[in-house]
Amino acid sequence: MNKIEMFNKLHHSEEFLFLGNAWDLLSALTLEKAGFQAIGTTSWGIANSLGLQDGELVDFGEHLRIIQTIAEHVTIPVSADIEAGYGDNVERIVQNVLRTADVGVAGINIEDSFKKKNGLRDIAEHAHLLYKIRRALDERGYKDFFINARTDTYLQKEQPLLETIERGNAYVESGASGIFVPGVLLDEDIRELAVKIQAPLNVLSLPGLTNCNKLKALGVQRFSFGNALSDKIIAFMDMNATQLFELKDTESLYS
Repeated sequence: MNKIEMFNKLHHSEEFLFLGNAWDLLSALTLEKAGFQAIGTTSWGIANSLGLQDGELVDFGEHLRIIQTIAEHVTIPVSADIEAGYGDNVERIVQNVLRTADVGVAGINIEDSFKKKNGLRDIAEHAHLLYKIRRALDERGYKDFFINARTDTYLQKEQPLLETIERGNAYVESGASGIFVPGVLLDEDIRELAVKIQAPLNVLSLPGLTNCNKLKALGVQRFSFGNALSDKIIAFMDMNATQLFELKDTESLYS
């Protein structure tokens, strides 16, 4: 069984998929050693590690090299966060997806929000993009490559539930393998999304939304923590670096 097949199976198993989010090789190896069955890269974490902010500000080639390094050095499947695809047109985005698949990952996250302005792509427009991505992947030999279609309705809309269901099912019909809904928090919304969207549901960790067992009971199949771990590590380094400088003493490094 190759990694694409392994990753697909993890989404259709009775076992809940708790995905570890990595931003460099060290974090990926640490997550694998801890026991995570799959890794998703975090574009936010990668950007921060390079001194930049999230939002496709990292050169795509550089971003892809980091993803490739992770994919080549772990034995578990890797899903690549490529934000909105790093392109201004369908052709460029499709080519970037193929380049990403070629470095050995088992899937991608791709979102329906714009990077250079507020708002979401039109449903039909984004569904068409997903269709073109799926078709190109199949033609390249990447059958069952996992397209996790992220919709940012809960980050941008005041009444997002019905539109999220509409977008989710439109994306699945166009070739998406799963639907990622960051920002959803209420149990009743999560339960309805899991029932009404005809594909595995992925949600993002938030304060108050943290427990895998509870989410599994609500119908969620995949859970990720995004940039939360990388943010915590960066905050820890900031605190310790400040302490070292202020105290002019390295004793804290050994306690």
